[in-house]
Amino acid sequence: MGAAKPSEGFGARRPAGLAELGTVAERIRASVESVIEGKPEAVRIALTVLLAEGHLLLEDVPGVGKTMLAKALAKSVDCTVRRIQFTPDLLPSDVTGTNVFDQHQRDFEFRPGAIFAQIVVGDEINRASPKTQSALLESMEERQVTIDGTSYELPSPFMVVATQNPVEMEGTYPLPEAQRDRFMARVSIGYPSADAEFAMLDVHAGANPLDDLQPVAHAADILKLIELVRTVHVADAVRRYAVDLVAATRNHPELRLGASPRATLHLVRAARAAAALDGREYVLPDDIQALAVPVLAHRLLPTAETQLSRRTAEQVVLDLVARLPIPRPQGRG
Repeated sequence: MGAAKPSEGFGARRPAGLAELGTVAERIRASVESVIEGKPEAVRIALTVLLAEGHLLLEDVPGVGKTMLAKALAKSVDCTVRRIQFTPDLLPSDVTGTNVFDQHQRDFEFRPGAIFAQIVVGDEINRASPKTQSALLESMEERQVTIDGTSYELPSPFMVVATQNPVEMEGTYPLPEAQRDRFMARVSIGYPSADAEFAMLDVHAGANPLDDLQPVAHAADILKLIELVRTVHVADAVRRYAVDLVAATRNHPELRLGASPRATLHLVRAARAAAALDGREYVLPDDIQALAVPVLAHRLLPTAETQLSRRTAEQVVLDLVARLPIPRPQGRG
């Protein structure tokens, strides 16, 4: 999958501010990687999701740095941050907030829940009941919370970074399909290399490196970069490629549930952010291909036969990417 040149027709605009985006993104990346050793791809996807106005799901076994990555990203940006520890007894009102009767005012007063922050770290989201998990649905899609018929807007930028343990682990509940579909991307951090783990012993032995982490960007910077990412050009051929790739999951014999139209939108938004991070003013098919697994795989449900054969949704997506023809550029879309 060779990268196309601008003259090949995928776009050749240059939005003002791409250099600034690269500078700010590099500061955030360096800040997070000072805490998370040897996982540059996971950090890049986290940055991509932030700039694409999405939400990130970090899934892996305990102890590999899921919460550390979420907290490092939150501390690197000067935004309001709240952490929610999801447990079986957590109530939906703990997340969204509730109306409380004020004896002095003789009226009900709304008390915001933990979701009212710019970056929300949801730790072990699949240890809460499905009812509590569903309390996030409206906030993640519409960026608002409705309590007793009154809607309250959430601050901007707004991003949920949730961690979860594999479903097979004791005390976990699988996320409902609608909840998984709200997450733009899912990332598995994986175990570090031996060298990275060795270096971690020095970095983490004396003190928690998060304690020394200082913000390297402001909320206003992130909002400006989000506006810039929206201007990145996506040619008709690339948009069609994204649509065809997502549509191919809906009638695949190894899947009983394919990806939704929301997945297509998320794929294109993430590709715009990835292109901007690379200093490009246009999206390439390579961007769609590189993001297909993290953006699509967590939304898919393999059939029972596929699971018995130990085939994963990730493998199905990779097969589709390899099989689907790469679009030929035909000028600006």
